Amino acid sequence: MFAVLKTGGKQYRVQSGDVLRVEKLAANAGEKVQFNEILMVGGTVGTPLVEGAGVQAEVLDQVKGDKVIHFVKRRRKHGSKRTKGHRQQLTLLRVTDILESGADSSGIKAAVGAGSVPGGFVASDDRYTQNRADQAEMKKRVKTGGAQEKSAETPAGASDDDLKKLTGVGPALEKKLHEAGITSFAQIASWSDEDVAEWDAKADLKGKIEKEGWVDQAKAILAEKE
Repeated sequence: MFAVLKTGGKQYRVQSGDVLRVEKLAANAGEKVQFNEILMVGGTVGTPLVEGAGVQAEVLDQVKGDKVIHFVKRRRKHGSKRTKGHRQQLTLLRVTDILESGADSSGIKAAVGAGSVPGGFVASDDRYTQNRADQAEMKKRVKTGGAQEKSAETPAGASDDDLKKLTGVGPALEKKLHEAGITSFAQIASWSDEDVAEWDAKADLKGKIEKEGWVDQAKAILAEKE
């Protein structure tokens, strides 16, 4: 029995025991994968796919295709040419089973192209999961304009306060303070002279902390809350 499967934008006619090279898959040598995009199996033609059909294969190795060389020539420039070389990354595998039905409940890992994995990972599930988490964190930082997390120097239990209550602080400056890690009155009230100088430099406030008396103002605000 034969089947026609689709992977990497190409179609392959396969039988059990066939060894073939396909576009690189996210799998390691020795793993078993299952192709679920089956266009034809036996005498059954899909519309466009055959429901429940699958082709299982064992990954033998990750290889590179033959080197392809082509030349790039520029018009009206004598003797100007550039040679390019390329070797396509491929997965070598052996077909083990062809299923006419029941492939959706076989429990075999689906054959996924390496280009579909964030960062191009072809590794263990743990590394793949970690990579997806890193990608999500990066997207979150981009959305928030690169805003930093709360500073480790913020006192435990402190929450984001309305820093606009401090003299000279508007919405724009408050955002700048948050990005620098200054988020609460409790944090500001606990500063020593050395801390004032350090945070003034970090946030590029040009002496505003001492000039406006933010430490004393923060202490007064906290006293009113009590």
